[in-house]
Amino acid sequence: MPLKLIGASDFISNLVLGVIAFSLGANFRIENIRAAGKPVLWISLLEAGFAWLIVTMVMIAYHMLNGLPVHPALVLGAAAAATAPAATVMVIREYRANGPVTEMLLRVVAIDDAWCLIFAALAITVANALSMGIFNTRVLLDAFAEVFFALILGVALGIFIRAIVRFIRTVEEVLVVTLGSILLAVGLALKLHLSPLLTNIAFGFAVANIVKDNELFFENLRKVDMVLFLGFFVLVGANLEIDLLPKVGVMGILYIVFRVIGKFLGVKLGAYISGAESKISKYLAWGLVPQAGVALGVALSAKALYPRYGGIIFTTITATTIIYELVGPICAKYGLKKAGEI
Repeated sequence: MPLKLIGASDFISNLVLGVIAFSLGANFRIENIRAAGKPVLWISLLEAGFAWLIVTMVMIAYHMLNGLPVHPALVLGAAAAATAPAATVMVIREYRANGPVTEMLLRVVAIDDAWCLIFAALAITVANALSMGIFNTRVLLDAFAEVFFALILGVALGIFIRAIVRFIRTVEEVLVVTLGSILLAVGLALKLHLSPLLTNIAFGFAVANIVKDNELFFENLRKVDMVLFLGFFVLVGANLEIDLLPKVGVMGILYIVFRVIGKFLGVKLGAYISGAESKISKYLAWGLVPQAGVALGVALSAKALYPRYGGIIFTTITATTIIYELVGPICAKYGLKKAGEI
């Protein structure tokens, strides 16, 4: 693989992650959120939040015991919140699963990556400040401002699409406008030092809720996204630093174990608070084990921000993602089988 191609991986990964984030935005149709009710919001927030908090605390302890700076631990914790909706959906389709656990699982995986991106935007800003030896109230305000303005930019682009949609005549033009707008969202976000992922989630949300015949935008994107994903994952593999794998060892094991613990605890507590049925409390978390695209996006952002520590963060998340993607679908199948929904 030519070095020039690997050098272009930032551009390709930003485009693909923009596509992933835009597609996730479609899951935030207001009528669907209302229909889902409290259980989805509570369970998704707590399973993502617990994974974030527990992995962050464990990683901080590990880094301190080994005399390492703590700021990379914040990014690892934020990445732990993500799941891999595609892997879970494929298992559900393959086994034709149906029932309350399956329905809740589809809704939760659709929105918990949004929580991950919010956590990651905050963690990366704070970690970046810590790495430069600067941390005060302004840093926290900047982190929240970054999240807020990324969401505003995404919604503004959605309003722009609504204004021009009447000029679109063919399905080919729909695809051109969709990909072009995602590229515009990514470019503007990077130029304004905002999160491209958050911007595109907000963009997808706005299109799904205010644009006429919005399903056309998401359907046409699905026709080409597999090719983009393929290129993205090949480049992720090309960026993997094999010589760092031995250093991942204990840290990788801790990340794998405590992320899963966080997911299970969060589901239990979320189901208890929201009054969800016992089957959801017992078996839902098994479907949240897979992890892929969004976590790798956080890892790539970290690699760009921290030349000194980004490599080990990226390698940890990439190596553990391989394990999660091998084991995760088996766990999802187990949970759905135990729930009696396969």
